[in-house]
Amino acid sequence: MSVSLTSLVNYCEELLNVKEFKDYSPNGLQVQGKETVQRIVTGVTASQALLDAAVRYSADLVLVHHGYFWRGESECITGMKKRRLATLLGNDISLLGFHLPLDAHPEFGNNAMLAKKMGWQITGGLDAPLGRAIGMVGELPEPISGGRLAEQLAAVLERTPLHIQGIGHPIKKIAWCTGGAQGYIDKALAAGVDAYISGEVSEPTYHFAKEMGIDYFAAGHHATERYGVKALGEHLASKFGIEHRYIEIPNPV
Repeated sequence: MSVSLTSLVNYCEELLNVKEFKDYSPNGLQVQGKETVQRIVTGVTASQALLDAAVRYSADLVLVHHGYFWRGESECITGMKKRRLATLLGNDISLLGFHLPLDAHPEFGNNAMLAKKMGWQITGGLDAPLGRAIGMVGELPEPISGGRLAEQLAAVLERTPLHIQGIGHPIKKIAWCTGGAQGYIDKALAAGVDAYISGEVSEPTYHFAKEMGIDYFAAGHHATERYGVKALGEHLASKFGIEHRYIEIPNPV
């Protein structure tokens, strides 16, 4: 079976409520390929390695969380950007990218899927109501130590997190935001949680966690954002009767 590119794009944009977000890159169709879609590839980032894998799979469309044309980047089509676009255009493959809307979606979003993988209960949004919130607030099934939470993250994400201990008592209430959202630690503190989990860490994060008394876990930008785009791809395959393959391109960051 197949679906028209226009129908697929319109469905995704409505599902993810794209118009509600001000983002750092365009959300939706970034590179236009075939008019119909039968086979899609999903991945975290539209790297050359992912595009090459999509060509080998004979994909009609690549769906990613990290696409192209970010605010502040050079507008010139040279070097790496030229090679990537040439691969897409030369093989008539569309590129569909969703950044913040995919983080925020309450069912297929990165934060919702991380909670599902980890067995966390979602109780609200960190920075806005659910559906608009980039981060989330929730609870663990039972109070555990920071060391035990680090072990659980490592087991599920297959990457050892950096753990900064800010409190000495067990952790129950948590906040999280996948990717490079270490700057939301102040929002987590204001939410009254015991710990905050994100993907990356900055130098000031250590001092903030220590001085303000909140545990912090940097669990990996790529590792925390694998699951949303994969879940969305599986949903599209089921809805439209098309083929889908998630391709993991390892990234230690």
